[in-house]
Order: sequence, then C-alpha cells, then structure tokens
Amino acid sequence: MLLPAPASACRLALGLAIDVSSSVDATEDRLQRLGLAAALTDPEVVAAFLASDDPVALAVFEWSGRFSQVDILPLAPVMSADHLARAAAIIAQSPRSRTDMPTAAGYALGHAATLLARGPDCLTRTVDMAGDGVNNEGFGPADAYAAFDFSGVVVNGLMIAGGDYIASGNLLAFYQGEVRHGPGAFIEVADGFDDYAAAMRRKLLRELMLVSVSGEPMATGPRG
Repeated sequence: MLLPAPASACRLALGLAIDVSSSVDATEDRLQRLGLAAALTDPEVVAAFLASDDPVALAVFEWSGRFSQVDILPLAPVMSADHLARAAAIIAQSPRSRTDMPTAAGYALGHAATLLARGPDCLTRTVDMAGDGVNNEGFGPADAYAAFDFSGVVVNGLMIAGGDYIASGNLLAFYQGEVRHGPGAFIEVADGFDDYAAAMRRKLLRELMLVSVSGEPMATGPRG
C-alpha cells in the first residue's frame, strides 16, 4: 500500500491525468494503463525518478466529465524502484471508473491544482494532461487557469492522435493553444493509443530531467 506524502521537501510534484471519456474504448483504456505502468518501470525513467536525494512526488488520476475525476494514486514521494513497481502494478490493475462521460478538461485541471496544493512543498510542480479529444463540457482550460492557483505549476500535454487528420489537427491546436501552460511547457504526441507507452516514456524522461540532480530547474523551451 502506498502512503500519502509527508509534508517534506521534494524536487518535483508530478500529477498524471488519464482520459477515460466516452471517446476512449475499453481496449484504448487498457493501452493507457498498461502503457503508463510500462513507462514508470522503464529503467531510464526509474533512474531519472531516483536521480537525487530529493524525491519526486507522484499522483495519478482519471478524468472525463465535470464531476468525474477519480484518484488512482495519491500524491506520494517515490523513494525506490520498488515503490515505482508497486505504483505501476496499481495502475495496471486499476478498474475504469466510468465509460459514458464527456471531456471536461477545465474540471480535470481544477482537480489537479487542488491535488497539488494539498501535497508537499516541492521545488517544481507539473501536471500532465493525456487525452484524445477537446473540451466539450463545462468550463475550459483558460477558466481553470483563472479560477485555480496555478502559480508555479507547469501543465504539459500528451495528445493522443487519431486517424482523422483534420480532427487530429484541431486536437493539436487545442493542446498547444489551451492546455499547455507555464514556462517551458510542451506537448508530446502519441501516434494513437498503441504509441501511448513510448510517448509517455519520452514525456516522463523530459519532465524528470528538467530539474537537475542539484534541485535547480533547468531551462527549456516550448515544444510541439
């Protein structure tokens, strides 16, 4: 069992959001969960998590409709490879909470901001929004950024592209123009759900390496 984080310093608080809206079918949902689990146990990712005595605090939650955010992992410091392995196992075995909800990205961001605010006082804070659709319920990302405390929080995106070029172009514009937030924020693109694990691995490595082992943020430019 993973324990909640104590109120102690860490170098990064990282909240990962998994899209479970109705556009994601059962097979795609499994690809997300197994892909995230695989990325978290990748040797290079594990080494990046454990690259400093100051830990990374990790949280994972599902998001879909306005009132459909469900925590899978509470925000807790990653102290060992075994901890990451247990976290990956919980994610891989976790049941999907809903299948019939729309895409309320603003509400998901509000949930993420609240989650991070309740966690330890980390040097940096990052939210990852993974998804395959644009906001279609409730307020959008801009309203979330105005209503919740995102000071010092970077929001990156993992956009899951589909086969429709036009729809994927609109989705990229949404992630680049509305989801991406904060200095150095970037968008990683998965070429469909089959590419989710590889895209997640790339994104995690980039995020974890943005803060040096000394604990000082490293400069980076936007991408995507």
